[in-house]
Amino acid sequence: MTLPRRRFVEQAATLAALPFVDRWLGGGLGSGLPRDIDPLLDAAPLRADGAWVNAALARFDAIGRTASGINRVAYSEGDLAGRAFTLDLYRAAGLTPRIDAAGNIIARVAGSDPRLPAIVIGSHVDSVTDGGNYDGPVGTFGAIGAARALQAQGVRLRHPLDVVCWQNEEGGTIGSKLAIGAPVDLDGVARSGKTIREGITLTGGDPSRLAEAVRPRGSVACYLELHIEQGGNLDRSGTPIGVVLGIVGLKWFEVTIDGFANHAGATPMDQRQDAMLAAAKFTIAVNEAIRLEPGRQVATVGRVVALPNTRNVIAGQVQLTVDLRDLDAAKVARFAARFQQIGREIGAATNTTFTFREATSSEPAMADPRVMGWIEASAGALGLGTQRMPSGAGHDAQEMAHLCPMGMIFVPSVGGISHSPKEFSRPQDIANGVDVLLNTVMGADRALDA
Repeated sequence: MTLPRRRFVEQAATLAALPFVDRWLGGGLGSGLPRDIDPLLDAAPLRADGAWVNAALARFDAIGRTASGINRVAYSEGDLAGRAFTLDLYRAAGLTPRIDAAGNIIARVAGSDPRLPAIVIGSHVDSVTDGGNYDGPVGTFGAIGAARALQAQGVRLRHPLDVVCWQNEEGGTIGSKLAIGAPVDLDGVARSGKTIREGITLTGGDPSRLAEAVRPRGSVACYLELHIEQGGNLDRSGTPIGVVLGIVGLKWFEVTIDGFANHAGATPMDQRQDAMLAAAKFTIAVNEAIRLEPGRQVATVGRVVALPNTRNVIAGQVQLTVDLRDLDAAKVARFAARFQQIGREIGAATNTTFTFREATSSEPAMADPRVMGWIEASAGALGLGTQRMPSGAGHDAQEMAHLCPMGMIFVPSVGGISHSPKEFSRPQDIANGVDVLLNTVMGADRALDA
């Protein structure tokens, strides 16, 4: 029997992807296809309604839109309006959403075997200040669109499918932290001026019942998140799908440099204790050190405050921040130590004192090799090229990785721009991402707990 041309192309693309998948699934292609991949060859890939997802994104752009960008910071009026829109979108897709005690929106699609743990998909809809419309909503609306496609095409998974919109991702992955039982400072203040405790109540949660929102270990089969890349690798290479290796670990330091404030005109250059000069030397040295070693590590001096910050006074103190990130935890630790050594050396040369305080530290969260294989196989079946890459930004997936196997699907960000009003992803790229998510869910459902 002759295969139809479309069917032939789809199966050929899947076969082409198998060598890449084999590397992650531990081999076995030479003596027969791995059980995880073989089912993907039994049927043509499913397609979601990408136009439906993109139309929702276009309507969503008006919510929280101001002259300076999208402003849906957590617990603000814009965020609450965005959540109301998202609840309506769940319902329009035939889902029945609920709000858990932590303020996360969840809709469950029942599976054929209620004994199995849930596959969880989703993202967030809150934004940074003056941000864009795609960071978060692409993944949330894409997850809703994938669930809608399953129901529209009469597909019932074995596993339950939970479609989640996490609350306050941009303020520190608060909703997903609460879902795994990680500690959260409920009295911490979000960018909207509301405390986390107040925000949970505003979003429909209940701070006194947070234990009910915790997902016990073993209750989640795997977690998948579709997201824009927020970098320019995919856009530059023309690759439609990014397969995330892991989410980088990071350390944030607050550095205080103490010198001596003195008259800018009456103090000779060789008698100064200039904290600003020391800060400038340190900033350059951090940049040079991080670039000297091959790799994808990054470091940023992002905020600088000089005191007394007056034009005719030598700075007596400078406060600055360092953001250090890499997928290798040992490398992060090594550069953190190197930066402190650089501070001591510059302090000795400028007669100033450097004090480092570690403000935040998180370990890298690695994607599961099996999940990466399912993503690559799904993309291959759809005829889409892939590229493996780390995620330099934080995501709710990094929290879920503590609970279950995790994977992320990236689609291109035009120009590598994100956290900006100019953030944009092409409708076709978004549609591709939703299709890959949909078929990865199918692959995971076949392979997990089989």
